[in-house]
Amino acid sequence: MYFAALLARTEDGWEASDTELDDVETLSDLADLAREASPDEDTVLVLIEQEDGWFGVVRVDGEDDPRVYVSDAAAAARSSYGEILLTDELLGREPGDDGPDLDALDLDGTEDGEPDDEDADDGAASAGSADAVPHGPVGDAQILDDLGVSEKELRTMTEDAVNEIAEALGASEVLETVR
Repeated sequence: MYFAALLARTEDGWEASDTELDDVETLSDLADLAREASPDEDTVLVLIEQEDGWFGVVRVDGEDDPRVYVSDAAAAARSSYGEILLTDELLGREPGDDGPDLDALDLDGTEDGEPDDEDADDGAASAGSADAVPHGPVGDAQILDDLGVSEKELRTMTEDAVNEIAEALGASEVLETVR
């Protein structure tokens, strides 16, 4: 189960709104959606969580490039919402390098998927793309430092991270209204 919300900082405090990510295909689309939530170019946070799996934070400050933190890249990579956040830049890959690593595939000419005697590792054919996404956190772990959530606190959050972040920001009540 997924939950996504926008928290926009205004001069009156935080305003929350739930958001539908079905029409969002890229991080740029998500940043545009966040900017629409704050016409005064204030800070907007997009909080996304998959229950018992991973969470992500996207921070948009005016027209600056979005900053991203994902708690578990490998778990997020198996999610359509997570794939939005896991850009090539965030993962340290060259753009367009999201396909399988041809050097890791068994392309020795064996027919009909016959195993090669030298290939004792059953997972070798799929290892190329899986290795491209690290297990564990990726991105800017200092994304919320100036808002009262340290890097250490962010890295130790797990199941209820979105609520913990909202509480630290003083926005738990407004977040609860959209949950």
